[in-house]
Amino acid sequence: MNQAVARLEKYEGIDPEVWSETYETEPQGLKDQPWFKNQVVRFDVDPELWSAEGFLSTLQAVEGQMDRVRDVKNGPRTIDLDIILFGDRVINSGAYLTVPHPRALDRAFVLLPMTDIDPELVFPDGTSVTDALKKIDYRTEGNKIYQD
Repeated sequence: MNQAVARLEKYEGIDPEVWSETYETEPQGLKDQPWFKNQVVRFDVDPELWSAEGFLSTLQAVEGQMDRVRDVKNGPRTIDLDIILFGDRVINSGAYLTVPHPRALDRAFVLLPMTDIDPELVFPDGTSVTDALKKIDYRTEGNKIYQD
């Protein structure tokens, strides 16, 4: 994850501001695989240089540089970079990009790290990250997140 951030900050107008703790997460969907490591990073992305779609394209390029293979849905992967929020924008450009991330409010491995960065964060629909966490069934043991 540090390598991905280091690659991204080499691009003009993409600056990491703050990142969460790293969490180990129980696999969801396909259970018979190693646990995942998850982290949320808030980037300052220059809107004069980057659209959300352009930023996503760059995230996917970094995944490719890090040998990401998309062959098994919810399967093991070297890296998975997603846009959860892009400022307060709501974007739905079909299959390519949906912001906020369509499953963010259902995933403790997204929401809990977000509270590390900003426990007062509110999604564009008015849902706070802390309220979203209260609505899902999960538990933690240290930095391990369990969620069925």
